[in-house]
Amino acid sequence: MSGTVSGQETIPIVGGTGALGFSLALRFAAAGRPVAIGSRDAARAEEAAGRVREQVPGAQVEGLENAEAATRGPVVFLAVPFRAQSETLTNLKEALTEGQVLVDSTVPLAAAVSGKATRLLGVPQGSAAQQAQEMVPDGVAVVSALHTVSAATCGKLSAELDEDVLVTGDSKEAKARVGELIELIPGLRAVDAGRLEVARLVEGLTPLLISVNIRHKTHAGIKLTGLPERE
Repeated sequence: MSGTVSGQETIPIVGGTGALGFSLALRFAAAGRPVAIGSRDAARAEEAAGRVREQVPGAQVEGLENAEAATRGPVVFLAVPFRAQSETLTNLKEALTEGQVLVDSTVPLAAAVSGKATRLLGVPQGSAAQQAQEMVPDGVAVVSALHTVSAATCGKLSAELDEDVLVTGDSKEAKARVGELIELIPGLRAVDAGRLEVARLVEGLTPLLISVNIRHKTHAGIKLTGLPERE
């Protein structure tokens, strides 16, 4: 995927104190990008920022309350559990603005209602990503991605990644911008998987991988074969 992303743009991560959010903050910081870690509790966010700075000396990372973090850059990553998605997006209504891109990695796992993590909940809109698109302000594009990346593996800078990230959304430009950011992380290849409606299929890969990982005691990802070489 291609796009133009300024090297000076901060990458906000709402829910950046969680496992996936923190792992992304760590990897983006290691790639030399400024990061804004968001949390419901600014103190927790700053504590997480401190942990990133410990592992990545010289990292430009700040810890903020979620809404404040969301104003820091044009492409905002949302890394919260499904049970927190609706409330978080409601709290971001005044923070997100037209022209921004929201990268939604939410998976509607049954664990959100005390069920099994290997089961998927039905979402009236079709997927968690489509629910997000319905909730964000007009002019904010939602891109769905990062559902198959293991937070445990991504969160270890010594671990080598070698997998694909399926990216869906209704804006080709937004998907390209997100894809370029994803590929700042060594070993990740962004693959345009289609429109946002396809997100319901991609979100379903998470419980599948959880089941595989439980049985094989690993942190498997996915990789597509047969894709044409990029020019």
